[in-house]
Amino acid sequence: MKVAIVGASGAVGQEFLRVLAERNFPMTELVLFGSSRSAGKVYEFKGKKLTVKELKHGDDFKGFQIVFASAGASISKEYADDITKFGAVMIDNSSAFRMDEDVPLVVPEVNAADAKNRPRGIIANPNCTTTQMVVALKPIQDLSHIRRVHVSTYQAASGAGAAAMEELELQYRQIMDGEAVTVEKFPYQLAYNLIPQVDVFMDNGYTKEEMKMYHETRKIMHSNVEVSATCVRVPSLRAHSESVWVETEKPISVEEARAAFEAAPGVEVMDNPAEKIYPMPLFLSGKDPVYVGRIRKDLANPNGLTFWCVSDQIKKGAALNAVQIAEYLIQEGEV
Repeated sequence: MKVAIVGASGAVGQEFLRVLAERNFPMTELVLFGSSRSAGKVYEFKGKKLTVKELKHGDDFKGFQIVFASAGASISKEYADDITKFGAVMIDNSSAFRMDEDVPLVVPEVNAADAKNRPRGIIANPNCTTTQMVVALKPIQDLSHIRRVHVSTYQAASGAGAAAMEELELQYRQIMDGEAVTVEKFPYQLAYNLIPQVDVFMDNGYTKEEMKMYHETRKIMHSNVEVSATCVRVPSLRAHSESVWVETEKPISVEEARAAFEAAPGVEVMDNPAEKIYPMPLFLSGKDPVYVGRIRKDLANPNGLTFWCVSDQIKKGAALNAVQIAEYLIQEGEV
């Protein structure tokens, strides 16, 4: 099994290295690719030093079975043919192909089998906010069809990359030292602030991030569910949080919902209000599951439930989800 990572120097590329090592992914060779700027960098993987090769058009992907791509949509589009032409499966972490009809959009806990139908040799990894939400929605959907979802997200700086995390830390230091605050990665200062904008605004007043949650959820869940999102950038470093309201066709009790969450793959229930136990990003960064808490009935809707969920969006929202897709393909004899 020959595996490649495209975009190895980015935050998600580095997470791929950690996840592949943690899970002892079955491969004989791992090759790292990056931009001309990243070429020549050396990273350690399971005691071996790997040097980043420059990504170029040509036959560099001959003999590979799986290629994890996380270098941005424009790079994915430009190099998809090079990556797949010799039969490699491209598992793409960008937005390039997510809504293409002939590219499956996969979260293994929800729709793993979709990965088998990939006419272009490409499987798309969803947006991180969508990924954690659908993992939590699936056990509810299995009890009763979900008609509507309202969600507010609380998205960490890491959603905008490693440089954004560094900028947030820099801003706090600059404020404490009485210096002018650097603002480059976000529309406004993020330290001591919340920004109710993630990505650009669309004609309907929603942001691109919010519309991703609408369209991607429907595609992954094969559902007509309506999703209305407000995405907010918050001054936490890593792991996204979401406040979710669902309306189901039939009423579901809190007890039924909790039991479904507890039995669901990829979900960890952390819900004991009496002991002040609920998911928080500070303590859950670097963890695999989607953590669910604050499970309760919606006071405004007899068919409604509401809950809070937290997940590391670099891990489950990106690298881990892609690796789980690859593991499923191996398990099913698809590669």
